[in-house]
Amino acid sequence: MVWVFLLRYVPDSALVTGPWGGRHGALPPRFIPGRSDLLRAFAPRAAQALAFLLVFGLLGGWILAGRMLAPLTRIADAARMAANGSLSHRIRLPGRKDEFRELADVFDAMLEQLESHVTRQQRFAANASHELRTPLAISQSILDAARNDPTRDQDQLIERLHTVNTRAIKLTEALLLLSRADRKNFTREPVDLSLIAEQATETLLPLAEKRQITLNVTGDKTQTLGSSELILRMVTNLVQNAIVHNLPTGGTVTIHTESQHDASVLRVDNTGQPVSPDLVPTLTEPFQRGTQRTRTNEHAGVGLGLAIVHSIVQAHNGTLTLTPRPTGGLHVTIRLPREHAEVSQQASSPSRAC
Repeated sequence: MVWVFLLRYVPDSALVTGPWGGRHGALPPRFIPGRSDLLRAFAPRAAQALAFLLVFGLLGGWILAGRMLAPLTRIADAARMAANGSLSHRIRLPGRKDEFRELADVFDAMLEQLESHVTRQQRFAANASHELRTPLAISQSILDAARNDPTRDQDQLIERLHTVNTRAIKLTEALLLLSRADRKNFTREPVDLSLIAEQATETLLPLAEKRQITLNVTGDKTQTLGSSELILRMVTNLVQNAIVHNLPTGGTVTIHTESQHDASVLRVDNTGQPVSPDLVPTLTEPFQRGTQRTRTNEHAGVGLGLAIVHSIVQAHNGTLTLTPRPTGGLHVTIRLPREHAEVSQQASSPSRAC
């Protein structure tokens, strides 16, 4: 830059001016340096300055880059540990809220969800293996007894084998349904929750009559988008759960549907014994049965009823809320996204007692 803007305009050779007269007498000769003189004086200092800037720039850049890229190194280490199977490690990047901090926080949230999902899957696989092993072991025992003692009552053995096999089939079907809901690979179509509630009630009416339980279906016509088959299974599981976990006789189950501004709501209330608030969060876990609630061996289920309900609700981008009733029993509220084609809320229909 000095050469371009300055030195190229300076003469190459030095100039010496002779003495010249003035008011106070002759002045000494003046020396004007040329381009080569300026280069000899300037070039070493310029080289030293450039060398200093080069060293300072490399060293400072290396330190600055190291400090700036340190968060990426921590993120890469965490990703490497996750790839090796360690999902419990968290970055927890300190410092101000910048792009690296945001990236680290998102990565930590992803690891937390992934760890939770893997833990649930491992626990589910272990519980499913245990639940499936029990009927298979019983079947094996029945077959061994029939083979070792031909004189035993064959009809009784066959009936026991049929019961155990039926339970294993129901458990397998429930596992398949739960897996299907988790994958969300179903076709979405308009579904009327009030119609689904009536279908589920009609299906379970014989069980309710046997236990002297009154089923009430009330509310509005409300539509959502989803799988009619999965939603029917969801409502059926809820109603069956409300019937089984009810009073021994004379209980009630109320199924109510309504449309709100942004959601289609389904509520199921049932009488029964008081439910501990500490027990409620475990009811949607697979194979976690509410042992403190009233139940019978008949229609005992396989421990996947509310787990399937929870999975179906999540697959439809809805919410499930379980609340103990003060007088006993459970209050279940399901909110599903409302169908966009439904413009206004329909008038409430009269209560129907079964």
